[in-house]
Amino acid sequence: MDINEIRKQFPVLDQQVYGKPLVYLDNAATTQKPLCVIERERDYYLHENCNIHRGVHYLSQMATEAYEHARQTVARFINAKETHEIVFTRGTTESLNLLATSLGTENGKRKTESLPFSVFRFPFSVLITAMEHHSNLVPWQQMVQRCGGQLLVAPMDDNGVLDLQAYEDLLKQGPQIVAMAHVSNTLGTVNPVKEMIRMAHQYGAITVVDGAQSIAHLPIDVQDLDCDFFVFSGHKMYAPMGIGCLYGKTEWLEKMSPYQFGGEMVDTVSFERTTFNKLPFKFEAGTPNVGAALGLETAIQFLENLDRKAVEEHETLLVKTAVEKLSAIEGMRFIGQAPERSGLVSFIIDGIHPYDLGTIIDKMGVAVRTGHHCAEPVMTRFGIPGTVRASFALYNTLEEVDVLVKAVTRAANMLR
Repeated sequence: MDINEIRKQFPVLDQQVYGKPLVYLDNAATTQKPLCVIERERDYYLHENCNIHRGVHYLSQMATEAYEHARQTVARFINAKETHEIVFTRGTTESLNLLATSLGTENGKRKTESLPFSVFRFPFSVLITAMEHHSNLVPWQQMVQRCGGQLLVAPMDDNGVLDLQAYEDLLKQGPQIVAMAHVSNTLGTVNPVKEMIRMAHQYGAITVVDGAQSIAHLPIDVQDLDCDFFVFSGHKMYAPMGIGCLYGKTEWLEKMSPYQFGGEMVDTVSFERTTFNKLPFKFEAGTPNVGAALGLETAIQFLENLDRKAVEEHETLLVKTAVEKLSAIEGMRFIGQAPERSGLVSFIIDGIHPYDLGTIIDKMGVAVRTGHHCAEPVMTRFGIPGTVRASFALYNTLEEVDVLVKAVTRAANMLR
């Protein structure tokens, strides 16, 4: 894998900030986009722009064909059994809200009714982990509050490793839905989701995997995982913002109610009654972000043209090297030290607020993220206001790790 050649495809990296070469280490927030993705979206608006599915003219048919081909590409990339199991959304957050709303709508019916979900029973509960992003916490929290249910939380240890025994003990309480992060956006922990899914199914629960942080770093096979739902965002895997996917097993998607109503998601409409479209269209109301979907397809093709194993090894080396070299800094404390980790390093330095540290690091040309990273309960668990997070992508280099270490060292010395 030639990193220099890869970097040439990301022109945004070839610039200076504050008079220094940009070192972009905020990839867990969003990755940069290669030229092929930018050009594909541009080409759509130059030559193919049209609303899809409903037009009989040439442009509409061409755009429709391209859009549905993108869906096929996504299905192949994550090994979905059927193409219609891929629902395009705006990203992970919308996908999770779709699930919490649609599943909650069914569960929110009168308790005396026969519910379409045989696993739904009262009292209703959802099980999540203690390391979830707000997007995989708040929608479920609001769902159970609406339905008069309970949110269960599986704890983690001081290294950011999930307590599987406690997880199973909570499964024995009978949660109907289990939602889990594949990779923690704050700790880098890679959860054993295949085993967690197996355990959840053993106790009769529906499983939802938040793949926002794993999709760019790890191979995903939803049939092998056997998850009921898997969600991810395009912008964290070199695709445009505003596009993402919800994968769901056909049996569940068919039972679920639509999330939004309007054009495209209907079959027939009268003033008295509306029937809904077939999968996946009943979940895709209104005009979709066609250009971004084509950009997502191109990003997938970009990744597939690389040696994914070599990419994974390279990113693992970046994280390992960063941990080793940052460890030498006085007062360094890593938040999240799981044996299985991916993509990022979170840390604080004793006596220094992470925001102050990040501000000075930025002035040295290094882009890192500071704060609670939309995971406040994680920070509460560790008794800290936030962390500095350096997150890596395939275009980052070992030389950039050295720049990061020098910047952190200098910033720490200035703030002490």
